[in-house]
Amino acid sequence: MQEKQKQDGDQTAAVQADELLAITLAALEDMKAVDVRVIDVRELTTITDIMVVASGTSTRHVKAIADNVALEAKQHGVEALGVEGDKGAEWILVDLADVVVHVMMPEIRAFYALEKLWSVGSGEPAQQDAES
Repeated sequence: MQEKQKQDGDQTAAVQADELLAITLAALEDMKAVDVRVIDVRELTTITDIMVVASGTSTRHVKAIADNVALEAKQHGVEALGVEGDKGAEWILVDLADVVVHVMMPEIRAFYALEKLWSVGSGEPAQQDAES
């Protein structure tokens, strides 16, 4: 019976992560984030379920996008565990537990290549366009 409850709990967590992803993607779209990518990392790490990587066109845009993601999540009852990098605003990480959002300037994003890093070792690409 405990196993059944655990499975049900895992399904609930997955639904919550998917709902949080939808909220996040809507917040990114509202602020006109560029090149939004979703990476499901459930099979790769225990730190989060989903990573979202997006770009802004300026440091002010990056900060506005990250602020909007945190605000929209909060309005839906999810407080960000942390927001890092908002001073320089070239790369801001918004940690929503089940979903971690990286908002970056394009040149920083190209240098660190998170999409490539988190797809290493998988048999198929771990990323998808947010529009998919």
